[in-house]
Amino acid sequence: MKKIPMTTPLVEMDGDEMTRILWKLIKDELITPFVELKTEYYDLGLEHRNETDDRVTVESAEATKKYGVAVKCATITPNADRMTEYNLKEMWKSPNGTIRAILDGTVFRKPIVVDCIPPYIPTWKKPITIARHAYGDVYKASEMRVKKGSKAELIVTAPDGIETRKLIHDFSGDGVIQGMHNTDRSIESFARACFEFALDTGEDLWFASKDTISKTYDHRFKDIFAELYEKEYKSRFEEKGITYFYTLIDDAVARVVRSEGGFIWACKNYDGDVMSDMLATAFGSLAMMTSVLVSPEGAYEYEAAHGTVQRHYYKHLRGERTSSNSVATIFAWTGALRKRGELDNIPALVTFADKLEQACINTIRQGRMTGDLASLCTLETKNILSSEEFISAVRENLEILLNA
Repeated sequence: MKKIPMTTPLVEMDGDEMTRILWKLIKDELITPFVELKTEYYDLGLEHRNETDDRVTVESAEATKKYGVAVKCATITPNADRMTEYNLKEMWKSPNGTIRAILDGTVFRKPIVVDCIPPYIPTWKKPITIARHAYGDVYKASEMRVKKGSKAELIVTAPDGIETRKLIHDFSGDGVIQGMHNTDRSIESFARACFEFALDTGEDLWFASKDTISKTYDHRFKDIFAELYEKEYKSRFEEKGITYFYTLIDDAVARVVRSEGGFIWACKNYDGDVMSDMLATAFGSLAMMTSVLVSPEGAYEYEAAHGTVQRHYYKHLRGERTSSNSVATIFAWTGALRKRGELDNIPALVTFADKLEQACINTIRQGRMTGDLASLCTLETKNILSSEEFISAVRENLEILLNA
């Protein structure tokens, strides 16, 4: 068949370890044989980020603003062990955090549901979408070690030079401190993105924080959501037949577990990070969760919601067989290709993305899957495939759908 043309490039952000291996396999087997792929390539592998003093991450985010659609491979956020392993100049920040801060977007994460892989929570009948604020909090925090006898204060200098001070703690022993921030503008962008997404999908919106304890920081989130809803969205929600609901984060967790799903759960940055992993696992696998960062200006960055699969990468380097689930990474590509097709009015690209996703689902329904899904699948006959074999099986089903 003739390859599907593209007019505007995707921003392609390559990554690390086993997901980097899968990235190339997906491109070579599932994308470039069928699409005249146009990308502006950025290597966000840890070694190259170190070589460029992490400028490449900033450049990739700016390119996303320019072109409007990006697709990102999983990347390493280094810790002390990684500093030694990769001989890093410094402990570079999370590339996801950097990109999110530059785009000031909201991350929407949704499980990929297959009927033969039931969720661990039997009441869940529909997918639950996590809407994660993508700016500030611990991901932009400043941290310090503190010595015994130190006094830590929060100091704010107003535009007129007047200082406001608040005691954090008098340290009778060694300790640590952390300073976080957020902005009204970013919180409002987050709230607006959540309300608009709920209207687009026709799903109820929940928001949860801990305003009873964090009476200023978290309460500001609660107030901005409430004010924006009353001023701009209440009547639109009522017309659509959907609701907006606020509760405490601990109450939300209990309600989510008892629910049947089918709603959007908006969370602050760290809450969304943790809860999206919980949802992905409860629905089946961390490798079965889509993720898209949406900026207020309408830029989209698609990625898998999981990490770099370090353990499988070391097995791969030793020449051992791996069975890494590539579904979420494939869906990152399909999400980006679909959005590019929608924006550039290329229906064939949208259809291709739909069929590639269906090919993944069909492969699993046929009992051909990676090891993480085999223990969860209700099918009587299951064939555990290697990383490479699964992608080959998806290609078989993709060709059937494309030739139908």
